[in-house]
Amino acid sequence: MTNLTTAHRELFRRGPDEMFPTFETLHEHCRGLRNESTDLWEHPQGMTITHDLSFCVGEHPDLKLNDWSFSQLCRMAGVSKETINRLSPKTASKAFEETLPGSEKPLQILTRGDLVRSLHGVAYTRLWNAELLDVVRETAHDFTPPQVAMNGATGLYCGEQDMFCFLIDPVGWTEIAGEAFAPGFFVWNSEVGRRSLGIQTFWFQKICQNHIVWDAVEVVDFSRKHTANVRDGLTHIRRHIESLVARRDERRDAFARVVAKAMTERLGTDAEEVAKVLVREGVPRNLIKPALELAREQGGFTIFAIVDALTRLNQTIRFAGDRMEADATVAGLLALAA
Repeated sequence: MTNLTTAHRELFRRGPDEMFPTFETLHEHCRGLRNESTDLWEHPQGMTITHDLSFCVGEHPDLKLNDWSFSQLCRMAGVSKETINRLSPKTASKAFEETLPGSEKPLQILTRGDLVRSLHGVAYTRLWNAELLDVVRETAHDFTPPQVAMNGATGLYCGEQDMFCFLIDPVGWTEIAGEAFAPGFFVWNSEVGRRSLGIQTFWFQKICQNHIVWDAVEVVDFSRKHTANVRDGLTHIRRHIESLVARRDERRDAFARVVAKAMTERLGTDAEEVAKVLVREGVPRNLIKPALELAREQGGFTIFAIVDALTRLNQTIRFAGDRMEADATVAGLLALAA
């Protein structure tokens, strides 16, 4: 088992304007960004940086750079962003004029209104955040954000550079190797080249208010760069989510069958016989007699009645470590009905 800290890191690097309360509001925001954004194609020779650092492209004479597109422009020019920031606007525009390379291939310039969101060469293939969330909505019907974090965040984020979405199935609990786990996943993407397209699926035991995922098992990762075949990544992500859902349903159905069988199958014909089974299974002797009495009140010595009785008795154990050990022993009794 491992602890996953990806959502924890996202939690503490995001501002309030990047947080969304529900999956639907995040999805609607991303659809809006796609609808309001436009790709311009222009050769580097057709771009001009004015003395006030406005970005001029063809018929668009007064575009503004945000922090991300300005960083991309500096990388294209091969000039440190920190160096440019120390220059006057007039000197900085001259520096760009002398350092931006020329090319016969056009650049992709993603705009939203008068704002430049990103700058890319022809090798970059954009995949919209809304396209990824369409797949999530179609395949993960029962999944919701985790508990609200300490700062009010829900695990759903979208900023000028990227998008991140954290979802779990809050009622998908099932048993794996005698312990309770529920399914969840992270998906992420960037429309502007900040990060790859990707997903991480897992089964977890607990999520704290810092959005650390505790004791995760069956962790599966997939990512795809924004090259020509990036949209194939959506098919892979769909399959990963469908596999997680199918495994959840399979395990939940299997657990339901075990519980149904445990409700009818008896551990023995009388108290003495049942007590011998419980001793053999490692149940503390001081709990056996009161458990048998509680089970008898429920109508008999079925596996379920014994497990239920012992579970209630375990709540009276003072120390958490002893209580967890006792709960694990009791959970193991259900395997007798498998």
